[in-house]
Amino acid sequence: MTEAFLGFLAVFVMAFMRIPLAVAMIIAGFGGLLLMRGWVPAMASTSQVIFETGFHYVLSVIPLFVLMGNFVAKAGLARELFTAANAFVGHKRGGLAMASIIASGGFGSICGSSIATAATMSRVAYPQMKAHGYKDTLATGAIASGGTLGILIPPSTILVVYGIITETDIGKLFVAGILPGVVAIICLCMAVVFVTWRDPQAGPPAERFSWTERLKAIRGIWGVAVLFALVIGGIYGGVFTATEGAGVGAAGAFLFALFRGALTPRVLMNVLVESTRTTAMLFAILIAAMVFTNFINFTSMPGDLRDFILQFSPNPIMVVVMMMGIYLALGMVMEELAIVLLTIPVFFPIITGLGFDPVWFGILIVTIVEIGMISPPVGLNLFVLNSLLPDVKLNAIYRGVLPFVMADIVRLGILIAVPAIALWLPGLMGR
Repeated sequence: MTEAFLGFLAVFVMAFMRIPLAVAMIIAGFGGLLLMRGWVPAMASTSQVIFETGFHYVLSVIPLFVLMGNFVAKAGLARELFTAANAFVGHKRGGLAMASIIASGGFGSICGSSIATAATMSRVAYPQMKAHGYKDTLATGAIASGGTLGILIPPSTILVVYGIITETDIGKLFVAGILPGVVAIICLCMAVVFVTWRDPQAGPPAERFSWTERLKAIRGIWGVAVLFALVIGGIYGGVFTATEGAGVGAAGAFLFALFRGALTPRVLMNVLVESTRTTAMLFAILIAAMVFTNFINFTSMPGDLRDFILQFSPNPIMVVVMMMGIYLALGMVMEELAIVLLTIPVFFPIITGLGFDPVWFGILIVTIVEIGMISPPVGLNLFVLNSLLPDVKLNAIYRGVLPFVMADIVRLGILIAVPAIALWLPGLMGR
């Protein structure tokens, strides 16, 4: 227990010293093994983990989905998604904010990145909301919170990382994120309703579309529907695995961007370079996390922590609630991927030991990570908007996102109370 605690402390200290997370976890993991087992076993164990992780076939999901998301972003599908959503809800109070949330959910279904979703929607939706007199608090709050849907609605990079670390079926994790994603969209839209109920001037109604215009707008998003149905439908139907689905999705996104004339040779090169950089960063962090996890497994920390938590809460579901509280606190001061990589090796054995479904817990993890991405003071999506919208004060973004944080906490409570929301569709896959 003491060795593991010192390892976590070392990682946190190095992270606050601006040392890259991958380097910090490698140093702490290898150093811990060195002190516990000696030089030769530490070298052998670490090299084996690096080799096995780097050659893990399932890891090919990551670069393929990253590539798919980058192709989709270049194809300009986000504008069509926003237009289609706006056609149906834009005439309501706060309708443009709801449209940005719904469009973010659609974009997230073919992107898998929260940052990319928030950045894209800030360029597409914010000018429209500003032109219709929306207050910055509601506009930025809706965009920031809607951006988090990119890591819940499949495909999701966080779910892939969780699946690899815990050896949980990635295909089932993807399918499990569909209904919680719908619940997320509803909860966030209800937050918009609440904000405009308290302050009608925050989101004035936009113009109403005719049914002819609505049908025309729907036809513009056929590419999103085809890609999502092809990838997730194929995985759900057992036509191909999650890894094969990632390849199909990347190829489909490439062809779609090509046929739309969005891929010049320079743009294609930029997409490939950007995808390579993102993949390299994720691989470095993931391999370092596996080295650190290997060290944790040699300590008694998972068992000791489980016994410690159960002393205070004999009810298993309260253990989950306590964990979510810890994640909420960490999300206010740490980067989300770092939280997942550092805590899953400790919390996951407790969850499985108590008999909870790992797929359900994975959805809870992504949900709590979403809250962290919009929680002041270090929510990543807040700083993305702050950099892309320099005329909007950071304080306004902080205030605007609070109702959406509360909506996400309510959603987390719903998912804890009703696990079937996440487990119903994956359960059908096994039949």
